[in-house]
Amino acid sequence: MTLTTGFFTILIFLFTIGLIIWRPRGLNEAVPAAIGAVTLILIGSVSFHDLIEISSKVTEAAITIIATMVMAIALESFGFFHWAATRLLYIAKGSGKKLYWLTNLLCFFMTIVFNNDGSILITTPILLLLLRQLSLKKHQMLPYLISGAIIATASSAPIGVSNIVNLISLKIIGMSLYQQTAMMFVPSVLGLIFLAGLLYLVFSKEIPDRLPPVTEHILGIGRYHPLKPKPNQDLIKKQTRIMVYVILFILCMRILLFLASFIGIPIAYVAITGSIGILAWRYFYLKLSAVDIIKKAPWHIFVFAYSMYVIVYGLHNIGLTKILVKGIEPILSSSLLSANLTMGILLTILSNIFNNHPALMIGTISLSEMQLDPITMKAIYLSTIIGSDIGSLLLPVGTLATLLWLNSLRQQKFKIKWLDYIRVSVVVIPPTIIFTLICLYVWIRLIFI
Repeated sequence: MTLTTGFFTILIFLFTIGLIIWRPRGLNEAVPAAIGAVTLILIGSVSFHDLIEISSKVTEAAITIIATMVMAIALESFGFFHWAATRLLYIAKGSGKKLYWLTNLLCFFMTIVFNNDGSILITTPILLLLLRQLSLKKHQMLPYLISGAIIATASSAPIGVSNIVNLISLKIIGMSLYQQTAMMFVPSVLGLIFLAGLLYLVFSKEIPDRLPPVTEHILGIGRYHPLKPKPNQDLIKKQTRIMVYVILFILCMRILLFLASFIGIPIAYVAITGSIGILAWRYFYLKLSAVDIIKKAPWHIFVFAYSMYVIVYGLHNIGLTKILVKGIEPILSSSLLSANLTMGILLTILSNIFNNHPALMIGTISLSEMQLDPITMKAIYLSTIIGSDIGSLLLPVGTLATLLWLNSLRQQKFKIKWLDYIRVSVVVIPPTIIFTLICLYVWIRLIFI
């Protein structure tokens, strides 16, 4: 690998990241990633053998995420997400504080059940519609929208299947979804509770004590439009029964993912089976074919993930990961606590400079080259997840999900300034990172070592 090739590899990486963050005219993030990847292949930074290796790491993760998104799109046609938001409003019973906690809970479960990008795209327009129907002022809407986005994105930390880059990294480390969840779920959920509490303290003055009185069908029930007459009670009960069945189906599919991981079955098989099942159910119930799903499915995710991994592999081939390994391996070998804090903070910094997708891939590849015992390596890997999934939220450019969130708000004619976001994130993210990393260390020491 020549010096010139190395220089152009770094230049192409920076140019690609810049376009992904900027997204001129709504440019799909897969386009600059694909152009960057093809360019690196042409200049010789990535070989044909590397492409085969990359395919083995990316394919299953991409298929799993796409299948999960197909399920989300299918559920949308059932009216599931509007129904869920309507239930939140009903349970809140006019309390703005209770609605705050309920919206955060909704965002958490949406990410756990689907993934962080899907959660953002699903919940943002629904929450905005709900808040506008309540006639809240902008400063009263911000607590729900900002906290919802932060919690939705950070909630990809507890289980690997909620984030495509987490799934790819699991493959590199050689860690099952089941093992990752066993080691990560408790400390990361504690971190999320801590984060939600900090957000509440920051927003406590803006969150209204009482909400304006509304009817519970403000968002419509199921496929009903808000402006149409309220459906009768029998129809509401029937719709609720269908939604309960949907929830049970989703829970069963999620449990099967972990069961498959535990016994060594590729989780992509389970995800595909679940998406086919929900499509068949949709056809039986709504008489809708899969044509709209094929059009709406995020096929670009595979292109984006594969291309980003090609670009990161190019950086690996020019020796970037070796430099990183040489610099941090002595620190990681000293103690597990210092290793966790070092990698978590390092990934936080890299994610906010370069975006968390390439940052986590670089960190994971570097870890795989270190001479660490299996438990230590997996523990340190989980700290990189905390840095890339939670630490990346320090700036809006740190993760693709927050960029999608800002774009979704713009499409809905609601603008949030970077300053509105950063004045919150700089207060809540750094202490949450430290707290969660310490929780991870304590949990692993108590249970796994």
